[in-house]
Amino acid sequence: MLIDFLSNLIDLYLDTAFWLLAGLALAGLIKGWIPQALVRHWLDGRGPGTVVRASLIGAPLPLCSCGVLPAAIGLRRAGASKPSTVSFLIATPETGVDSVALSYALLGPVLAVVRPVAAILSAIFSGLLVLGLDRRQDRVPDAPSTAACCSKSEESCGAGHQHNHDQPAPKETFIHSLTELVDDIAVWLAFGLVLAALVSTLVEPSALLEVGESVWTLLLMLLVGLPLYICATASTPLAAAMLAAGLSPGAVLVFMLVGPATNIASLGILSRELGVRTVVLYLTGICSSALLLGYATNLLLDAGQLQLPQALPTDTTGGILFAALQWLSAGVLLLLAIRPLRRRLLPAEVGDGCCNS
Repeated sequence: MLIDFLSNLIDLYLDTAFWLLAGLALAGLIKGWIPQALVRHWLDGRGPGTVVRASLIGAPLPLCSCGVLPAAIGLRRAGASKPSTVSFLIATPETGVDSVALSYALLGPVLAVVRPVAAILSAIFSGLLVLGLDRRQDRVPDAPSTAACCSKSEESCGAGHQHNHDQPAPKETFIHSLTELVDDIAVWLAFGLVLAALVSTLVEPSALLEVGESVWTLLLMLLVGLPLYICATASTPLAAAMLAAGLSPGAVLVFMLVGPATNIASLGILSRELGVRTVVLYLTGICSSALLLGYATNLLLDAGQLQLPQALPTDTTGGILFAALQWLSAGVLLLLAIRPLRRRLLPAEVGDGCCNS
């Protein structure tokens, strides 16, 4: 059994490596080169249009539910409305360019499209729910914002603090953003890969087919995902293992929407910033939209309109060239994830941000 587990883990990592590296590279470009002032400008204002813009802006951004919290608080204190803040809070961690690339490799092209579309719809629905039902005065908090999970004061790297050094070159900005992203997801991705390998080793393929289509399975995945803190990228291999075990695509979608979007530890901070009523509507919007979208996905599958992989794609069908590319990508990811090795290969000022220690 140990041999089977290690074999599944290696195969899953190889299938993940190339697409994850490609997604991280694109995410690094987005994170490093899109000015935060531009994002604040697009989220300023009131009404449904701002809610839609917030979801469309947040969806491709490579932030987990921990990283999006200080970003959303900063936007809120810069003038963003409650509905647009909620929309941004949901769309951003539920999907991203890195998780979409990984979804294409592990879940197939259909779910790779369904996932970000569902995330955007969930964010818009929740934002509109807050817009329609939270009629209290939309007052922006006066307290200073912490801009990153590792921030210790207002003067952190993500706050409004202006560094005195020269503007870094585009290459340095890209590498710095890329290594920051790797640091953010490395531990959680390893957790997701190990858990997915365990599921694929211990659970026979199609073992959950009998319960996979049940509405109760959607509720079960909701209860599993709510307290579980896992980023969108790390949830993808686990979702692939659930699909292979026979769980319905709708139930898997519920897990992929709720797990990354909810972080129980952050609810206290959100209650202070947005108010308890808004947080209740935020959670209601996430849960209800996830269940509805999961149910709709299962209906589409029953109608034969979705073609989904029934097993983990652990064989290297791309031939010798793609197999070599997989191993090369796996090695590069490993080097980026191990800080001591990375610091030997990259200049210290590039690989180490002010929040990395």
